Amino acid sequence: MTQSGSCSPIVALKADAMLGEGPRWHAGESLLYWVDIAANALHRFDPVSRINESRIFAAPVGCFAFRRSGGLLLAMKDGFAILSDWDATPVPFGEQLLTGRTDIRFNDGRTDPAGRFWAGTVNTAKSAQDAALYRLDQDGRIIEVEGGMLTCNGAAFDAAGRRFYHADTPSHALRGYDYDLESGTLSGRRILHQFPFGTGRPDGGSVDEEGCYWTALFDGGRVARLSPDGEVLMEVPLPVTRPTMIAFGGAARRTAYVTTARTGLADDQLAEQPLAGALFSFQVDVPGLPEWEFGG
Repeated sequence: MTQSGSCSPIVALKADAMLGEGPRWHAGESLLYWVDIAANALHRFDPVSRINESRIFAAPVGCFAFRRSGGLLLAMKDGFAILSDWDATPVPFGEQLLTGRTDIRFNDGRTDPAGRFWAGTVNTAKSAQDAALYRLDQDGRIIEVEGGMLTCNGAAFDAAGRRFYHADTPSHALRGYDYDLESGTLSGRRILHQFPFGTGRPDGGSVDEEGCYWTALFDGGRVARLSPDGEVLMEVPLPVTRPTMIAFGGAARRTAYVTTARTGLADDQLAEQPLAGALFSFQVDVPGLPEWEFGG
């Protein structure tokens, strides 16, 4: 496996995000979209002009996907919504299945190569292991795929749509599956890698063109690149302890973007980490995969 890039992170945007998450590169617009879940905010960032535009909603956006027909699919507190363009009002899409469940919201997700959207939830109060992984079909049907979690994170597919990855973050375990792209079903669940407790836990992740999985290690101050068999190939340290998600952008998808968080850090920790909540970037040798678009 090719080792990736010089990997010297720089500050792309000093965002001061409370819970920066979900960076996604829009190839047609050459913009990086991302969210600050704790601020109910959706952002789009131009790395050339360094202009960052923001939308604030009445509820948090946990993750999102670009749509083939334009606009975005948002995974919000209670369910999914369509944002037809940047200035539009979100319109509910499919069952708002989390309505009334105060401890549960949507958290992290990814579109598969066939245009389905896979999204996990989080129990924000850590009151029960009732978070789950869901599949949203193009017609708005929502199917619960796997439950029994606290924080479903890190959803990503390989280029062929034959492997799927995600993590229940507090378990420190990254899970791998075989994926049937035609039927949209998972099988062969296994632990791809068990990270030691106390050294960072797997949050958001993305796959590159060699099939390697990159993960942001929350409270671990680094991102790691793993082989398809789960071997840690390299680690990239960051000047903050709470990276949340890594994704790839730029014209050649050789720019890694990493969102980070300030939430939960004490005043003395924030004083030691003035860049907490920033958006970082670094260059890699192996391009990341493009973001597939939701077909609904």
